[in-house]
Amino acid sequence: NLLGVRHILLVLSGKGGVGKSTICTELALALRHRGHRVGILDVDLCGPSIPRMLRVQDRAVHQCDSGWVPVFVGQDRGIALMSIGFLLERPDDAVVWRGPKKNALIKQFVADVAWGDLDFLIVDTPPGTSDEHISTVEALRHYKLLGAILVTTPQ
Repeated sequence: NLLGVRHILLVLSGKGGVGKSTICTELALALRHRGHRVGILDVDLCGPSIPRMLRVQDRAVHQCDSGWVPVFVGQDRGIALMSIGFLLERPDDAVVWRGPKKNALIKQFVADVAWGDLDFLIVDTPPGTSDEHISTVEALRHYKLLGAILVTTPQ
């Protein structure tokens, strides 16, 4: 389902709280403002903050013939978003999963979300260097990965 995506960009950091989700959100809004079709894949499974940042945390994901339909943001539906935050009963529920379950969901996000045609897919990753990063890169390796943004702090 990523065949219509022209460029994929990962946003990473070595630690939490440095602004990865903010960078993803602002980058998506800036690219959309320039006329690009943009999607955000939030694979920060234990801290899915992007739905809240874009004020769509109360939305639900629906199924179609090609898989899950991402949540569309804005009046022009200009940003497509997929996050585990849409799959939880309550937005503040904790996700306490072991690696295999997290990895399976990441693979499902890559394979089963009907992104359609996008110029950019921005992937918000969890902090650190965990299994989720390896699973994400492994699932995306057959697609057009543009690169990565490493978010750091001066300390």
